[in-house]
Amino acid sequence: MLYEQTWYPEMDICDPPRGSYPQFPHLDMISVSNVSMRYGAKILFEEVSTAFTPGKRYGLSGPNGSGKSTFMKLLTGELDPTSGNVVRPRKFGVLSQDQFAYDAFRVIDVVIMGNRRLWAAMEEREALWAKPDLTDEDGMRLGELEGIVGEEDGYSAETDATLLLQGLDIPDEMHERQMGEMQGGQKVRVLLAQALFGHPQALLLDEPTNHLDLDSVHWLQEFLNDYDGVLIVISHDRHFLNSVCTHIADIDYETIITYTGTYDEMVLAKTQIRSQIESQNSQREKKISQLNDFIARFSAGTRSSQVQSRRKEVERLQVTELARSNIQRPFLKFEQKRPSGRHILEIEGLKKAYGENEVIRDFTASVSRGEKIALMGRNGAGKTTLLHALLAESPTVPESELRRASGYDGSFVSQGGVSWGHEAAVAFFAQDHQALIQKGMTTFEWLHQWDPAASHEEIRGLLGQMLFAREDGNKRTDILSGGESARLLFCKLMLQKPNVLVLDEPTNHLDLESINALNIALQRYPGTVLLVSHDHDLVDEVATRVWHFDANCEIVDFKGAYADFQAVCA
Repeated sequence: MLYEQTWYPEMDICDPPRGSYPQFPHLDMISVSNVSMRYGAKILFEEVSTAFTPGKRYGLSGPNGSGKSTFMKLLTGELDPTSGNVVRPRKFGVLSQDQFAYDAFRVIDVVIMGNRRLWAAMEEREALWAKPDLTDEDGMRLGELEGIVGEEDGYSAETDATLLLQGLDIPDEMHERQMGEMQGGQKVRVLLAQALFGHPQALLLDEPTNHLDLDSVHWLQEFLNDYDGVLIVISHDRHFLNSVCTHIADIDYETIITYTGTYDEMVLAKTQIRSQIESQNSQREKKISQLNDFIARFSAGTRSSQVQSRRKEVERLQVTELARSNIQRPFLKFEQKRPSGRHILEIEGLKKAYGENEVIRDFTASVSRGEKIALMGRNGAGKTTLLHALLAESPTVPESELRRASGYDGSFVSQGGVSWGHEAAVAFFAQDHQALIQKGMTTFEWLHQWDPAASHEEIRGLLGQMLFAREDGNKRTDILSGGESARLLFCKLMLQKPNVLVLDEPTNHLDLESINALNIALQRYPGTVLLVSHDHDLVDEVATRVWHFDANCEIVDFKGAYADFQAVCA
């Protein structure tokens, strides 16, 4: 019998099964049997047995550090489990995390490499044709290779690869270029096309929406919803998971439990199950206490049969042991030292070009206090460029900080004017936020410098809100991870108490709990927000206005929520 750890809405949860799989599982499925993974004394998950079946789309959820990427590497074969075994189909697509591995190859070839069997056959065929003299054996081998190319749809490979690249917004003129010529975000999209190429039986995608704009994310959602193999995806984009997934495999309590439904449905089910068990435990503890009182009062008396009966009842009413969840939720709250004036920002005829390349064309806008503006559009359309142009005229963001974040030493504005209003206090979260954190300091020292008057307990309290343990105050800034750097920068924003927040891709490196905390904090923030984000839910729930960057270097100024913008402008 094939076991699967699954919770269904109409059923109660039971202990995770410790079943085993048959020797020859369905060839298209991915299965794990009694798999454990430990790092030293730390247990990520233990004796997990589950299966991922074709036609279902699984989201792999859990906070940062829970073991999602480790489990994905077990499924791909990149890592071996501490114990247990993994069975996978012959043909599966994996999103490569090494952006530099293919720098010497053409972009179109990198995509075709996603079908390993086809690419090997094509390379061997090319090598044979390059020989000055072909033997009879070579001729027979060429016939075999042509058969493989035909079986793997090799004669339409370039056309199929082109369609994938176009869907992911890689222009046709870039398809013949070397991978090494591509920018980081473009490389990620090429590697995503590689994973999708060749109709794999299974797709294993770790953070596929990173570096994708919303149009590309929506295209990917449609593609995956039409995919009929096994999909397993890690994402910190709640809207993406809700739009794509039919099941959620949640890593928590040192095991993996699969829930039917979307991510939001999983969260609700998980909360209900936990609450149900806690309520049952409370009732049992109360009953056990009453029985123990009876046993203590009458154990030495004449009611021995009743005492023995109560003892058996106590043994039966054992409380369900609840493992501790590894989910941690940060607490974000943005405040203002003082509110700004009513008119916080005026932009008049703003233009920006890099040499002959025009990016922003004659943009004029007026921003009022409390507006929350989402900057939307394709990658490279000019969203970050506009933020830098506005920040260059900011009264509170040092030019040196902006230069470090942008890596640009020219003028941020080619023509036009930017004027910040009375009492504007602007704080900045850069896309390359690690560049804003000075090396050679402790996290405590770095944060405290932004408000030397703040008490040590206030600084430690802010660090604690963002999930830094007390000893992490002594951690060197040189060794902070991307997620830790982001959380430290949020501590700075909370300490500064600005009345304008300029946030460029703030959800990069954040887990779902942190993104949700940021979403709530921005909705409650009374100040003004300028936000670049490809997180659909964050934009949809926070923005009160949209600046949409089109292909003609012009910006559409829409006064309304993102959903209204989509309804009117889609």
